[in-house]
Amino acid sequence: MKLLHTSDWHIGRALYGRKRYEEFEAFLNWLAVFIEDENIDVLLVAGDVFDNSTPSNYAQELYYRFLCRAAAASHRHVVVTAGNHDSPSFLNAPKELLKFLNIHVVGCASDSPADELIVLAGPDDEPRLIVCAIPYLRDRDIRTAEAGESNEDKERKIIEGIRDHYRKVYEAAEEKRSTLKNPVPIVAMGHLFTAGGQTVDGDGVRELYIGSLAQVGRDVFPEGIDYLALGHLHIPQRVGGSDFIRYSGSPLPIGFGEAGQEKSVALVYFSGNARKVMNIPVPRFQELKTLQGDWPTIARDIDELKSRGSNAWLEIVYDGDEIAGDLRERLDEAVEGTGIEILRVKNNRVLERAMSGMDTDESLDDLDATDVFNRCLESHEVPEDQRPALLSAYQEIIVSLNEADLMAE
Repeated sequence: MKLLHTSDWHIGRALYGRKRYEEFEAFLNWLAVFIEDENIDVLLVAGDVFDNSTPSNYAQELYYRFLCRAAAASHRHVVVTAGNHDSPSFLNAPKELLKFLNIHVVGCASDSPADELIVLAGPDDEPRLIVCAIPYLRDRDIRTAEAGESNEDKERKIIEGIRDHYRKVYEAAEEKRSTLKNPVPIVAMGHLFTAGGQTVDGDGVRELYIGSLAQVGRDVFPEGIDYLALGHLHIPQRVGGSDFIRYSGSPLPIGFGEAGQEKSVALVYFSGNARKVMNIPVPRFQELKTLQGDWPTIARDIDELKSRGSNAWLEIVYDGDEIAGDLRERLDEAVEGTGIEILRVKNNRVLERAMSGMDTDESLDDLDATDVFNRCLESHEVPEDQRPALLSAYQEIIVSLNEADLMAE
């Protein structure tokens, strides 16, 4: 068996207002060709197919066009699970129709473990693989809220709920395997944040649950899983040093903070009891660059890009001593007549002057919702001992609102 593990496509995501459909289409075309050339048996997509719960018509067109192409071989299977950015009901809507193309979709958790269990057959119609297709587990799926709970109680329940859910689905898989003529591997999927996971600034990775999920370690997953395909973190990485518990990472840089990463998908071989995993590099379809420094440094870097005919999208961070009030005009003039586009300009010197007297050079774009709430607590001089409880309640409201939006029809 040959499996290809990928996740976090985020189809439809824009970058500072710039649409990226050509980039998404180029990736999906590359992925389809790779699947065909390598004769991949199973494609696993571990969540965050789309960037939001209401993808555009064009984003949907790219998705369904790819699925039809990927499922063209009669023996090939595709398994798609929802991430925290996806709408469970949207992904689930065509699932019965997609089954006829050997495309299996699990958009939301179920009370019945069998609903997240998929047995995949080979060209001879014999079972070859069992997939525990576990989607992003929402707070309401794994925890019953009770009045008077402490933050520690909530986090403990979340961890126990995740462990219990994986255990039940895995036990159902083991029971199913015991009924087969020949033993087959058990592969699981998931979309969550594990202990020690690497992230970068600007990657858009949201906190999935109340409080910190850094305590969710490798021990929440059953030991007998032959390969665990995870999504949510955008940097390709192993979990707990295991070759067989992995994040494939996002195939495209989600923001400028990921521009220097080598993106990849994970190719998994099963041959009898032997397993082997390889990272397959994904080509860069659109160059992203952050240029930082004073004006001579930035101008020199732009000239270097122009000399090699680059069509890069740029983030400019100006931190020269000169207060360059006409920075945007200079930049536009420097890239005029080229394929280079400037998507973001951060003029630290102008910010410092405009915000003199404040101990910050941040704009609202630099803060997330939790940062803003913390600033409100500070500005209203809320006592330190009251802040943890207020912050926890605020985060719980935000998570509930996000989940309500995604669950809405």
